[in-house]
Amino acid sequence: MHFRLPFLGLIVNKNPMDGLVKHYDKIAECIHIINDSVECYVAGNETCREFTELIEQIDTVEAQADKIKRSIRNHLPHSMFMSVDKVLFFNYTRSQDNVLDYAQEALHWLAIRKVAIPAEYQKDLILLLSEVNDTTTSLGPALKATIALNDGKSIDREGTKNKFRKVRKHYARSMELRKELSKRIYNSDMDFKDIYQLTHFVDCLNEMAHQAETCADMLRAMISR
Repeated sequence: MHFRLPFLGLIVNKNPMDGLVKHYDKIAECIHIINDSVECYVAGNETCREFTELIEQIDTVEAQADKIKRSIRNHLPHSMFMSVDKVLFFNYTRSQDNVLDYAQEALHWLAIRKVAIPAEYQKDLILLLSEVNDTTTSLGPALKATIALNDGKSIDREGTKNKFRKVRKHYARSMELRKELSKRIYNSDMDFKDIYQLTHFVDCLNEMAHQAETCADMLRAMISR
């Protein structure tokens, strides 16, 4: 059985991988805001006051996440040994941050102008959002299990791989829901501006799940080296 030595813990007191967990916690906050925002948007009317406040909240959370990302990168000494490939670490950081960027874009795009979402699409939209929620929520345990494995605090390699598979499974479902919903909206009798606005919003939601799945693939690569 192969064990990874916790080199990082022997060299520096602070593991930069732990910063990724702090950054990920902002994704969880964003998901909560998006859930509230879509509920407000779908069920609300022209005077849905909360939506504007929720947009401000997601901007604040995204800015906080950017600050954490910069701190992770700026405090990474060039000569420091890491338990994972440094390029892979940076690529992972970027993809995890992309989840937040797409969450922010999704809400801002929805806020451009009020669209009356037909009742026949509301349920499917909520289902898609739920699957995106499950995909991004599954990334957190996968990240923490990877860190524990690389730091030598866990030997549950198969259990960690199962967490990656869970992310991919939810993303696959999200992609199918996105395809079906986009097809139905695009072939509807709605105004084309409404169609474009809604399909782009749907694409942003799906891209959040896609970026989470990309993160899971990179975590898988981290434990294979």
